[in-house]
Amino acid sequence: MLVSYNWLKNYVDLGNLTPEELAAKITKSGIEVEGVEYVAEKSTDVVVGYVVSCEQHPNADKLNLCQVDVGDQQLQIICGAPNIAQGQKVAVAKPGAVLPGNFKIKKVKLRGIESNGMICSLKELGIEEKYVPTDIADGIFVFPEDASVGENVDELLNLNDAVLELDILPNRADALSMLGVAYEVGAILDQPVNFPDEAVTITEDHAAESYISVEVEAADLNPYYGAFVIRDVEIKPSPLWMRNYLIASGIRPINNVVDITNYVLLEYGQPLHAFDYDKFGSEKVLVRRAANGETMVTLDGQERLLTEKNLVITNGKEPVALAGVMGGANTEVNFETKNVLLEAAYFDSKSVRRTVKQTGLRSESSTRFEKGIDPNRVKKAGIRASLLMQQYAGAKVAAGAVEFDELDRSEKVVEMDTEHINNRLGTEMSAADVVSILNRLKFDYKQDGFSEFSVQVPTRRGDITIFEDMLEEVARIYGYDNLPFTLPQGAAQAGALTGRQSLKRKVKNYIQGTGLMETLTYSLTNPTDIKRLISPEISENKITPVALAMPMSEEHKYLRLSILPEILNVLSYNSARNQANLGYYELGSIFVSNEKTLTEQPDEKLRLSGALTGKWLEQPWQEEKKEVDFYVVKGIIEGLFGHLELPVSFRKAKVADMHPGRCAVIEMNEQTIGFIGQLHPTVAKELDLKETYVFDVNFEVVFAAYEDIPSYAQIPKYPSVARDIAFILDEDVHAGDIKGHIEEIGAPLVKRVDIFDVYQGANLEAGKKSIAYSLLYQHPEKTLKDEEVEDSYQKIITSVNDKFNSYVRS
Repeated sequence: MLVSYNWLKNYVDLGNLTPEELAAKITKSGIEVEGVEYVAEKSTDVVVGYVVSCEQHPNADKLNLCQVDVGDQQLQIICGAPNIAQGQKVAVAKPGAVLPGNFKIKKVKLRGIESNGMICSLKELGIEEKYVPTDIADGIFVFPEDASVGENVDELLNLNDAVLELDILPNRADALSMLGVAYEVGAILDQPVNFPDEAVTITEDHAAESYISVEVEAADLNPYYGAFVIRDVEIKPSPLWMRNYLIASGIRPINNVVDITNYVLLEYGQPLHAFDYDKFGSEKVLVRRAANGETMVTLDGQERLLTEKNLVITNGKEPVALAGVMGGANTEVNFETKNVLLEAAYFDSKSVRRTVKQTGLRSESSTRFEKGIDPNRVKKAGIRASLLMQQYAGAKVAAGAVEFDELDRSEKVVEMDTEHINNRLGTEMSAADVVSILNRLKFDYKQDGFSEFSVQVPTRRGDITIFEDMLEEVARIYGYDNLPFTLPQGAAQAGALTGRQSLKRKVKNYIQGTGLMETLTYSLTNPTDIKRLISPEISENKITPVALAMPMSEEHKYLRLSILPEILNVLSYNSARNQANLGYYELGSIFVSNEKTLTEQPDEKLRLSGALTGKWLEQPWQEEKKEVDFYVVKGIIEGLFGHLELPVSFRKAKVADMHPGRCAVIEMNEQTIGFIGQLHPTVAKELDLKETYVFDVNFEVVFAAYEDIPSYAQIPKYPSVARDIAFILDEDVHAGDIKGHIEEIGAPLVKRVDIFDVYQGANLEAGKKSIAYSLLYQHPEKTLKDEEVEDSYQKIITSVNDKFNSYVRS
């Protein structure tokens, strides 16, 4: 909301406050003033001049030689404006004047003839071009005849005005009008509010009912409609003061009738609309819901396709306005208009909002209807506009207004008492203090006993409905700076991460340390990706994808069941932009539900997912390269679980959309918690990716198993013994199964088992492979003897050979 400081002074006495000081007081009371700007930069020696004569320049076809009276002297000025003429009163910058932009006026010669000054346009005086009336956009500004020659133009053109930009929150729709701001400022400064004149002299013999009738079919969307008839209007520029205030408020002047509706809109916060009565097409206003497929052309020249959700104003046959949003082109007021039908109505905010969303037409009017208007100002605004048209358009006003009226204008009553206020605010206000605040707010009240109040909240303050709302009003006007303050009592507790937050941070730090980059992707996905790369423990449970009731688009229709498809899309996007070696991860949620029709919110399950492609290691100087493969991904997961001190194992398995021979499920305590492996080449080709490897882990299980207990292991005092062993066995036997068996049989002497070699090829039978293990023996309390190590070693060999049908390589 742009508020003119000079306009505001008409309603409330601002004293000696500067615009900046006023802005500070308004902000402290609860409505933020985002900034203060002046209408124009300061200029000097610019006055009203009278064009005594205007003749063509003898040496130039497009220049005029003017003699201009500026009060204390007559100046010869050469002017190229197309609308300059004898007898006009214009803005003249005398020699030595300084215009906005530090533009200095000097005596010059133009085509051999001296020019002593400059006749100015509004743009040259500092007014933004978008606010200059269209009829003088390419010429100089002409003052009304009552302007005094020699008078400084700053006050005449309101160039010395300051504009306060208020950030109005949705609940303070009352401040979207000059009167609303005047009430606010009056309460802050404890000053009375001066109301505009609303007395209209009826100049028509006939009542408005003889010209128009009103019927409303959708009373739920339009509980009040008032039609005023104004005849014999003279369309011309609006008065200078009105144009000045409109420009300061960010509205371009058009003509007196349209300007008056805009002026009252800003003054009362009540949108109005003026129809050309002679173009209306009937003597009946019918307000109804539009028919599906019905069309109309709005004032911007666009044809609008309507639905039954739109409310329209019609002439009984066809739409002439979109209610609360924009009028129709077929009834537009222009310079040929003689009679005006003026609409003052109350439209449902939700209905207007739906139409705005459908059409994209948001205006000053629709904004106010959307936020809510004062039901007690609707008719008053129509009367005020009728008065202004009578005064400044020479109009005749028909008696009364034709109305449809089912509008609730009742005021809410809020009970409060001084003791309760003081308990909540920590103040020591007396009943007299509360009375003073209510009087400043201009709220009527009844004082029951001494300290209890029944406050009658005016309809202009629709945001106040309960005691807490009134409590806020009392605190605002009392002054937030005057509220007592104390330090919090009791022991302070330092903030800290929760266990879950701490573990998430620990996981992220580790994964980022391996070289992967974190990405954050949409939780919403499309019908194709919702079925892809779902971990086996989820797909086995026949989970139903959760669809959104109102998706933004087909691409964001479902809550995801896997993070991997979105990560692969990120990988594909960057790969297409010549990024070759990529690794991304995300620690995020999937959404799981077993219900086909949701009756409760789906469960959020945290998962760690990642995808890698390209080279894992590249050292050009040493000529060392390593492509990403299965074992790189497996090593990342093994390292992570080792970092968390949790057991994990891998088992070869087939997973949808994964390479059938390079995929394994991840198990912890014999429970599947995810999978790793190579993306199926068909899927990779579809995404235009090279060989790509992925991992996906259920971190809800990890969180449940993780214990963040600080621990340490004493450095062994006694030496260790290392033994190597290689088994020849069938190629389909898993190396991890043998490793686990060795750890079980060798306990407690075998402290560590590592695989250091796998071989298939020459000197081995077909279908056989050799796997070599390194065993580390150690006892915490003594030095092991060779006999003890040998006994354990042979026991391991015998047990492995018996269980896995293997033998030791010699």
